[in-house]
Amino acid sequence: MIANRELSLDDYLALARRHLKTIFLPVLLAPFAGYLVSYAFPPKYTSQAMVLVEGQRLPEGVVQPVVTEELAQRIEAMKEKVLTRNQLTPVVQGLGLVKSGQDPNEVIQTIRTGIQVAPLDSDTSGISSPTMGKKKPAPKPGTTAPAFTVTYTASSAKEAQDVCAQVTSMMIKENIDSRTRAARDTTEFIDRQLQEAKDDLDKQDSALADFKKQYAGQLPGDEDSNLKLLTALNTQLDANTQTISRAQQDKAYAESMLAQQVSAWRLAQGSTNPQSLQQQLTQLQSQLLQLQARYTDDHPDVIKTKADIAEVKKRLAEINEAAAQGGDTTDKVAASTEPAEIRQLRLQVHQYTQVLDQATREQKRLSDAVRMYQGRLAVSPEVEEKYKELTRDYDTAQKQYADLLTKKGNSEMTQDMENRQQGEQMTLLYPAGFPADPSFPNRLFCAAAGLGAGLAVGLAIAVWLELRDKSLKDERDVEASLQMPVLVSIPWVIEETRNGSAFRYGGGRNGGSGARDKVHA
Repeated sequence: MIANRELSLDDYLALARRHLKTIFLPVLLAPFAGYLVSYAFPPKYTSQAMVLVEGQRLPEGVVQPVVTEELAQRIEAMKEKVLTRNQLTPVVQGLGLVKSGQDPNEVIQTIRTGIQVAPLDSDTSGISSPTMGKKKPAPKPGTTAPAFTVTYTASSAKEAQDVCAQVTSMMIKENIDSRTRAARDTTEFIDRQLQEAKDDLDKQDSALADFKKQYAGQLPGDEDSNLKLLTALNTQLDANTQTISRAQQDKAYAESMLAQQVSAWRLAQGSTNPQSLQQQLTQLQSQLLQLQARYTDDHPDVIKTKADIAEVKKRLAEINEAAAQGGDTTDKVAASTEPAEIRQLRLQVHQYTQVLDQATREQKRLSDAVRMYQGRLAVSPEVEEKYKELTRDYDTAQKQYADLLTKKGNSEMTQDMENRQQGEQMTLLYPAGFPADPSFPNRLFCAAAGLGAGLAVGLAIAVWLELRDKSLKDERDVEASLQMPVLVSIPWVIEETRNGSAFRYGGGRNGGSGARDKVHA
């Protein structure tokens, strides 16, 4: 190849024509070699299962779902739970995957590494069978349904199918168990919270009842009624005060009238005077001594005089006793002989006294009531603050209890839905199939890779040969090499003779003639 010249498309085509055999020989041999090399690798078989995730059958507005996580997160969580050592040990033992002299932990680790779980959310009408490569009709073409695939690769087709089927079944079972367990745990948790909320509500209710009992009549709602009652009590107290004043005046007037009547009556009845009775007693005692000097004790005059002396002494004793007790002498001595006017006045004084006593007691009661209601109004702001705090706590506890009660009902409905398997379900859409062909190595891919490699090698050899070739191919090579214009060029002409030989003539530019060569066909 002559350097220092820009190559065109014709140059490249000419290069390909000159080295056509060199390019096509590796292209033809390399795919066959790649196909043969693929048999040197141990085959790997891949089994795949597809699981369809169906939504819950009941509307979410009626029954809330128990699981709200994204499908990808739930699938990853189920995968981690299923691929634990405790879960995989029975699978390994049941399928007999442990060979003689092989460590079971290595087999379990191989399964953990080989299992691939990938979520899939696409049009089910376009999903092809993971094992047969044929499209299967979806329940409703054109609708989308979340799903995921479980893939396992092993050295044996039967092992790949069995392990993939077991892991898929375990994931479906784990989904049912986890949802049921989550619903049950949620219900139990809400039950505990509800019991604690009920205990707290009972305490708040008891505290509020004790507060109402302690501050009965002093609660915020009683302030207006207390004010009205205080106004009424003040009015009653004023009326009672006027009643007492009027009764005192009437009693004083009746007592003055009684004193006048008693004084006048005592003047008329002097026998009731203690001094006159004492004088009368002295006279009767002197008369008795004179009669005893003349008569015996059985004499009628003596007996009468003794009786008079005893009567006078009795009256003096009553007067003295009444005087010692501070009572009215006239009331004790001559009550039966007082005129009707005096007795009427005494009755009026007694009635006025009872009215004053009753009015005084009523005044004390009204004063105590006024002080009580004044005290209630005085402490009303403090009581209102405490009452608001208690009612706020009580309302909060009541709302929390009602909310938990509603959540408990919803949780029980969700648990019943999960127990009846009417919630979200995972259905085996495509079971783990038996892989007829190995997934590795891909012999067609190896042949295609060999084809590409052969083409690259052929092109590389052709370019290498072209770079080593220093001959001049056309006028442009001459001009690029000699840096001079071409004056005459003789084309090569091939003429075929009858005996099969060919002669090549070299002709020059402008009608010149060139040499003649013989070429045997």
